[in-house]
Amino acid sequence: MSPPKTAMVLAAGLGTRMRPLTDDRPKALVEVGGKALVDHVLDRLAEVGVERAVVNVHWFADRLEAHLAARGRGPEILISDERDELLETGGGLKKAAELLGPDPVFVANIDSVWIDRGDALNQLASLWNPSTMDAALLLARREGSIGFEGDGDFFLAEDGRLTFRNDAPWAPYAYMGAHICRPDYVSAEPDGPFSLARLWRKSAVEGRLYGCVLDGDWMHVGDPQARDEAEIRLASGEA
Repeated sequence: MSPPKTAMVLAAGLGTRMRPLTDDRPKALVEVGGKALVDHVLDRLAEVGVERAVVNVHWFADRLEAHLAARGRGPEILISDERDELLETGGGLKKAAELLGPDPVFVANIDSVWIDRGDALNQLASLWNPSTMDAALLLARREGSIGFEGDGDFFLAEDGRLTFRNDAPWAPYAYMGAHICRPDYVSAEPDGPFSLARLWRKSAVEGRLYGCVLDGDWMHVGDPQARDEAEIRLASGEA
């Protein structure tokens, strides 16, 4: 399928682990390689034809809105205002549903930067099939990733189906912060904060959670050390 033309960019987090860099700005405006994290994501989305991005805001919301208004390039930006309550990934997607429309969307975190030796977002769009999937996730290999210290999230079958690590001591792949789903994926959930991970677990059990693996280098920019390491990696590659 062709890539979605609309995206949800999750930029409302407090960025607690990124302090002191987030003492005076949202995490989305922390710079890596001379570019704000939110611009890394928006530029990636624009490259695959995304025309409209809904960005949720909370921490230093006014500053983030001003930055987005001054970007001077696509995609078109709409704001989902979470100043009153931080809604997490699922709640944020549900609140933004009217802005997103009915068609499948990219959903992207702002703390993922990557060097792409393939065509990751187009690959994800090619995998996506709404008749058999609830969500299609972009994954990264644990080895060689920057800023990810966990034991992995998923096992990946040959047909692309995902299963969670659960009680296994490790899994080879981590979610790298971008996926495709329908906005109505969260419509049955109650209003308020909730995580998409809970829905993914249900979809995985039902065989409706799929994924593909990034051909490149993933940098999870979640704290100042990871930011510094990402800057070094970017200086030696091309994002």
